[in-house]
Amino acid sequence: LLQELDQNYYEATGESPYLEGYLDDVTDFSTCSRLNCNIWARVVKSTQHMELYVNGFLRNIWAVSTGVRGHGTPNFDRHPNGRIYDRYSSVKYPGGDYKGLGNMPYAVFIQGGFALHGTPQSNWSRLGSRASHGCIRMHPDNGYVFNRLVREYGIKNVWITVE
Repeated sequence: LLQELDQNYYEATGESPYLEGYLDDVTDFSTCSRLNCNIWARVVKSTQHMELYVNGFLRNIWAVSTGVRGHGTPNFDRHPNGRIYDRYSSVKYPGGDYKGLGNMPYAVFIQGGFALHGTPQSNWSRLGSRASHGCIRMHPDNGYVFNRLVREYGIKNVWITVE
C-alpha cells in the first residue's frame, strides 16, 4: 500500500516522496540524537503537546492529538524515516481535507504508517486530547513549519521522540 501511495504522489507531483539521504532503518545514531540534532520534536503523550527545539533552543510548544484507545501511538526515539509529503490522505482512514492537501497535510513519517501531520479544521477543537488513529495530529500551520524544517535540515539532522 505504501509503495502505491508513493507512486501516486510521484505521478501527481513529479517529486519523490522521500527526502535525499533517506534512512530506511536508522541503526547508526552517531549523526545526532535529541538536543544534539538541529531539530528535535518531543511529543509528550501524557500532556498531548509537542515541544519543538531548533538548534538546542525551545522554539514552540504545540497542542497535538495522539492515538485513542485501541489505536495508540507507539513510543519512538529516532530519525524520521524519510517519507515526507505536502499533500497526503489516508486510504485506511479517509475523510476531511485541508485546502486540497488531504486529511494529513505536511506529513513527516516516523516509521511505518505513523506520521506527524496537520489535520483538517474539523479536528482542531480536539487538539490537546487523544483523538487520532495513531498518528500525531497538529494544526496544519504547525505541520507546515515542522515539514519545512525537516526539508531544510534533512532527516539526519532531525530527531523525533514520542514518549
